[in-house]
Amino acid sequence: MNKLGKIISLAALAAITTIGLAACGNKASSQKLTTVTIGGIGSDYETWKHIATTPQAKKLGLKLNVKEISVGKQLNDETANGDVDVNAFQSYAYFLAYNKETSGKKLAALGTTYLEPVGIYSDKYKSIKKLPKGATIGISSNPANGARELLLLQSAGLIKLKKGFDTFGTSRDIVSNPKNIKIQELNEDSAARYLKDLDAVLISNTIALEAKLNVLKDSIYHEKADDSTKDNINILATTSKQKNNKTYKKLVKLYHNKAIQKWIKNKYAGTKVEVTKPLSYLEK
Repeated sequence: MNKLGKIISLAALAAITTIGLAACGNKASSQKLTTVTIGGIGSDYETWKHIATTPQAKKLGLKLNVKEISVGKQLNDETANGDVDVNAFQSYAYFLAYNKETSGKKLAALGTTYLEPVGIYSDKYKSIKKLPKGATIGISSNPANGARELLLLQSAGLIKLKKGFDTFGTSRDIVSNPKNIKIQELNEDSAARYLKDLDAVLISNTIALEAKLNVLKDSIYHEKADDSTKDNINILATTSKQKNNKTYKKLVKLYHNKAIQKWIKNKYAGTKVEVTKPLSYLEK
C-alpha cells in the first residue's frame, strides 16, 4: 500500500471510531430520567441539592428538582396539594401533628432518614446543673416541636410531665417544676436570637446549624438516639395516595447510599445521625 493509501485508511478508521464513540455517548445520554420535585428547608435543602448532582441519583434514573421552602406547614401543604412530590424536613412527630390538625389532604411517610438532636443552649451557663431557680427557658411555639422540647427538659431533670405525655402535650402538663423554671414559647425559626436574652433556649439542629452551632459540642444538653426519641426521627413524606410510589421509594435508598452519607457526615459534623429503621418501628 502506498503512502497515500495508508493516509486514507487511517482517516477512515478515525472516522469510524469517532462515529462509534458518538453513538455510545448518545446512548448514555439518552437514559430516561424521571423528574421528582423535592422540597426542603435549610440543611435538608442543601443536602438534596447536593444529592441531585450525584451519579448515584442518575444511576437510579432520577432527575431531582429541589425546591426551597422556609416554613414547615407551607411545605407540607404544597406536598399535600401535589406542588411538591416529596418533602424532606420533618420529624415523625411533626408529621403526625400535621395530619391530625389538617382538615385537608393527608400525608404519608416514605421512609426514615436521620435523627437530628435538639439541644439546650445557653450563653450564660456552662452546664444544665448551673441553671438557676426561676430561669427562663425558650421552647418552640410549634405544638409538635414544643412537646418534643418539654420531653427533653424532663430528660435533663428540670421538670416532670404527667404520665402519658405525648407529642400533643403542652406546658400545662408539667406536674413538677422544682426550680420554678419559666417556659417562654418562641418562633423556632429565630430561636438562636434569644440566647442573649434568656437563660437557655432549646434549638432544633436545622436552626442551630444556620446559627453556626454544633449540637454535639455547643449545647449543654441534647437528645440521644434511643427508643424514647423515636418519634423525633426524620422522614421523607409524600401524599397518602403516593405512599407506595416505587420511584419515590428510591429516594430513601438514595439518601442512605454510603457515598452520600459520607458527604452528609462531613458537611454537618456528625449532627445528622443516620437512621435506617423501617416505618413499622415508628408506628409501634
